[in-house]
Amino acid sequence: MGNFFEGFTTVIDNFILFYSIAITGSYLILGVISGYNLNRYMRRNRATDYHKIINSPLAPEISVIAPCYNESGSIVANIRALLNLHYNNYDVIIVNDGSTDDSLQRAIEAYELEQVSFYINEKLSTEQVRAVYRSTNKAYHNLTMVDKENGGKSDALNAGLNVSDNSYVVCLDVDSIIEHDALLKLAQPFLDHHKKRLIAVGGVVHVANSCKIEKGRLIERRVPGKFFPRIQVIEYARAFLIGRISWSRMNGLLIISGAIGMFDREAVIGSGGYLTETVGEDMELVVRMRRYMYEKGVRHKVIYLPDPLLWTEVPDNRKILGRQRNRWMRGTMDTLFVHKKLFFNPKYGSLGMLGYPYWFFFEWLAPIVEIFGFLYFLTMAMLGAINWPLFFTILLFIYLFALAFSFFSILYDELTFHPYQSPRENMRLFLSAMAEPFLYHPLVVYWSIRGNISYLRGNRAWGSMKRAGFT
Repeated sequence: MGNFFEGFTTVIDNFILFYSIAITGSYLILGVISGYNLNRYMRRNRATDYHKIINSPLAPEISVIAPCYNESGSIVANIRALLNLHYNNYDVIIVNDGSTDDSLQRAIEAYELEQVSFYINEKLSTEQVRAVYRSTNKAYHNLTMVDKENGGKSDALNAGLNVSDNSYVVCLDVDSIIEHDALLKLAQPFLDHHKKRLIAVGGVVHVANSCKIEKGRLIERRVPGKFFPRIQVIEYARAFLIGRISWSRMNGLLIISGAIGMFDREAVIGSGGYLTETVGEDMELVVRMRRYMYEKGVRHKVIYLPDPLLWTEVPDNRKILGRQRNRWMRGTMDTLFVHKKLFFNPKYGSLGMLGYPYWFFFEWLAPIVEIFGFLYFLTMAMLGAINWPLFFTILLFIYLFALAFSFFSILYDELTFHPYQSPRENMRLFLSAMAEPFLYHPLVVYWSIRGNISYLRGNRAWGSMKRAGFT
């Protein structure tokens, strides 16, 4: 019995050690690739004159699609911000997804909208469109408002895709703050010559909590005053500037943020549009688009720009944040299970051989392995079988590695785009990063486990994500 117990614990110890080395090693590789790619992008970007795109006859025609649901307090300012973007060949399609407040009426009055006869090419199935509005004011000639029955964000985006007739679409959240030159930066990669067909482009999303916002425009950038939003600034920097930039370089991206992304409209519609039965529609769409391209034999790519394109409000309390992370985990699981055919399948290139396995092992399984490791540690501690000096050495190494990873994320953000004006702001982020492993990370693991349980119980609900609103 003693030999069996020793053999069992040896197997578990080796598994945990191997998994820890694998995940830290992958983070290290991603960090190096990201640093190289950021430096390369910044050198090239200094020589790029984005404003030439404004007058270029080759500039792609873009439809900006923004779903709206009960945005009465901010709808007028948000539409105005979209109409004032620095780009020529674009139109704005606001999809009122069955709002129960006076969002539609406020928009009608502010932008002199009137109902028009409008042919909709229903390539994607959606809830019923009740009316289409255009402005009688020539200043708003590129604004279209679609009023439809409520069907959720994915359904609203599909309705916007049906209404649009441009080759490219930018899908975003109407209640976020978009940078004035975001369309220029998103359009630039589509003007470059690629050996592969470019089907989607994403960019960095920053946290807007505590920032000064006026009339839908960002006036002053500030580090969030509350702990949870401040930690999410670090999370977003890690996810975008290290994770997605690296996977973009390796052509293994699985996701373009639902907050903002530019897509080849033909590829989106050809692959079936946004799936309405999932809570992870942004990730699922990108995976399905890429799978569709691989199966058609089309060499393609999805890229992420390290440019900050959008500022969004993130949850500032534990209850709402927990719901969001629960939903993110359920969305991840849904996408991975629906597209399980990709798993180590060479037919799907770097997506199947690198991107999908990484998300499977290190995004989905990581919290499960972590909670298993914690329970195993408690059991061994109660049995008196812990080598405490070795345990504290490993614990210190993991803490310092996590801290370095966060520090480099903040440093990358500061060296490239200087999101905050004061060194004091970055110092607050550094201090928060030191506290994250103890005060925040255990909650993320807990919420992820709850997400797994919710998914297995069949929960596919979006959940209430009430925002505090910009000030």
